[in-house]
Amino acid sequence: MSEPLIQVGILLRQQKIDFSLPAGYKLNGEEMQPGNYSVEMADGKILFNGQISDELIFEAGDPHHNAFGLKNVIIGVQFHWERKEDQHFLGSLKFIMENGNLSAINIVSLEDYLTSVISSEMSATSSEELLKAHAVISRSWLLAQIDKTRSLENAGTGYQTSFETPTEIVRWYDRENHARFDVCADDHCQRYQGITRQSTELVKKVIRETWGEVLLHDGAICDARFSKCCGGVMETFENVWEPKAHPYLQAKPDYTEGSPLPDLTIEENAEKWIRTSPPAFCNTQDVTVLRQVLNDYDRETSDFYRWTITYSQEELSTLIRQRSGIDFGEIIALQPLERGTSSRIIRLKIMGTERVMTIGKELEIRRTLSKSHLYSSAFVVDTRDEDDNGIPQTFILTGAGWGHGVGLCQIGAAIMAEKGYNYQQILTHYFPESEIITNYQ
Repeated sequence: MSEPLIQVGILLRQQKIDFSLPAGYKLNGEEMQPGNYSVEMADGKILFNGQISDELIFEAGDPHHNAFGLKNVIIGVQFHWERKEDQHFLGSLKFIMENGNLSAINIVSLEDYLTSVISSEMSATSSEELLKAHAVISRSWLLAQIDKTRSLENAGTGYQTSFETPTEIVRWYDRENHARFDVCADDHCQRYQGITRQSTELVKKVIRETWGEVLLHDGAICDARFSKCCGGVMETFENVWEPKAHPYLQAKPDYTEGSPLPDLTIEENAEKWIRTSPPAFCNTQDVTVLRQVLNDYDRETSDFYRWTITYSQEELSTLIRQRSGIDFGEIIALQPLERGTSSRIIRLKIMGTERVMTIGKELEIRRTLSKSHLYSSAFVVDTRDEDDNGIPQTFILTGAGWGHGVGLCQIGAAIMAEKGYNYQQILTHYFPESEIITNYQ
């Protein structure tokens, strides 16, 4: 197998997109003049230079060196640090119409894509072993998603991402809105910011030395997931996404020596775990290590292993109504009904004066209880300041971890690398029952 080309959705659901081309790009075989351009919608099609099209592809003469620019790319979509940047990308540029909107797609070689992902997901100055581990899991995850898409297409089956009843909404977020490209460029998939994030010789060396390497389990490429901070314990895949167990994505403490892990699906154990700060690789405030792992906007979040957020009754009831589209009235209680193996809540009952509803899974809970995304769904709730009707006026959420907690814990892996573990040992820790193979030369 040779290195594949992949398609990455960069700017999605737009009315107009501004871009720039250097020398070396062609449209329909004709050389394009270097300069600034724009495309926009017109009667459900793409308007460019007075011509109407269903699709446009600006082909790079040298896909490993030619780089186009896109204006006002949104990064951190719906997160607290969401912002716009002008970005540049290696490879070809494709514009498509999708669901009545205009989208920009980057066609790029997989290893060029990975060079950017490693520099976008973390600092390009991270330790070599951490970067190698991340290169392997990012490559594995992407190829696993492509294989999954092909399997679904061949089977002719749809992909269900929610179950709803009059009293319960269970929803997860994984492959929606990605029918016309392989992955998107934001945290929904993997952060990919082209050559905008400065790469280093170390990153390029890491890509060369792990070229084509993937994680394999039982003959299939592993759906290798990762998050910022597991909070001390890794979560299982099926508690976050579709109900399918993966032996390499199971509950495991983020340490190699220590006390046996309590059963965090039990409420009493989960509460004790979250309210304390047990030792783990990711339990660190080492600024030097965090600076290696976290980009500038990620460091705007200072507390991640354990965190606290306080809402007034008015703030919480308004937030839940706006985020869920359901008017619960005043919020009486937030009651965990089911927790995963890392203490993350996967079913939460919201009890209000007007409505009672259960929601899940973890990302649906995080989205409902925050203007962007709550750091994680591993939290306990304290209430105070009850009014004359016994309704709390203050809610305090105390939580653990940052992200879904499945697979590799980026901060934990960074500490492992600092302690001298090599990338194979890091991957064995976070993905048991997997092996590293070379998928292509």
